[in-house]
Amino acid sequence: MEPNSDKGIDFAPEHDQPVRYMQRTREWYLALGYGNPYVWAHYLDVPFQPLKKPLPECRVAVITTAAPYQPDKGPQGPGAPYNGAAKFYNTYSGDSANEHDLRVAHVGIDRVHTSMKDSRAWFPLAAIRKAAAAGQIGDVAPRFHGVPTNRSQRHTLSVDGPEVLARCQNDKVDVAVLVPNCPICHQTLCLIARHLEQNGISTVVMGCAKDIAEYCGVPRLLFSDFPLGNAAGRPEDSESQRQTLDLALSLLETAPGPRTTLQNPQRWSDDADWKLDYSNIERISEDEVARLRAETDREKEKARKIREATLTTKKG
Repeated sequence: MEPNSDKGIDFAPEHDQPVRYMQRTREWYLALGYGNPYVWAHYLDVPFQPLKKPLPECRVAVITTAAPYQPDKGPQGPGAPYNGAAKFYNTYSGDSANEHDLRVAHVGIDRVHTSMKDSRAWFPLAAIRKAAAAGQIGDVAPRFHGVPTNRSQRHTLSVDGPEVLARCQNDKVDVAVLVPNCPICHQTLCLIARHLEQNGISTVVMGCAKDIAEYCGVPRLLFSDFPLGNAAGRPEDSESQRQTLDLALSLLETAPGPRTTLQNPQRWSDDADWKLDYSNIERISEDEVARLRAETDREKEKARKIREATLTTKKG
């Protein structure tokens, strides 16, 4: 008798495990007709910077891939589709003392199983401020930083990484909490975390794509088995968000070395069927595949024009 057929044993469904986002992404784009599957960043050696002082004395910065809302750039709110016009291509910073309207309509988050209504689910600045007020951390860095979702690993390593490091050093940051959204976002912020650690700043990545983060290789990963776009906790659930941040901060203090992954014990729902939906080519029709290919082509062209204009402006 096979083990999973033993009477009286309540096994979990086979699909109730972390989503394999690299595999899903590869199969998805191949099915849409794009060749040359993306090659993900992969390292064996991982830098590790232990805390230089107790966490209640550390200055903490938040690093995100979410985009500032741009009213003139089309749908970006709850339920918005992928929107290439809302992307950004240069690192930006914001005042940590203020509220900010950051959105995720420009990235491949899970639009089926999350509402996109509560930015605290992907941008934990408010929770970080509460942690500072409670004495869990020393203080919040004066600025948070937004990093572009760049498919060019070389650009992330040679341009965005050094820029984020310089800004963190100027703000005398001890610790960075990095919160990615889509699959490529995870790779981007994992590369940024590695660069910061190599230069003396301790990091923790709060992510939902476990395979991407561990394949790249990061010092500390708090993995939440939630749909993409919810790495800072369940939306509209302040207790979930508080607990998720608490785990990330605890990991900063307790990780024994690089490649330490801590899994958030919270579950998204009792039904794990949501894990079968994201970019699952087996769940859509041929007509839908054709429609998605055309939509992707349109949005990629929008993003290409914005990127070229941004880089031209920067050079000028």
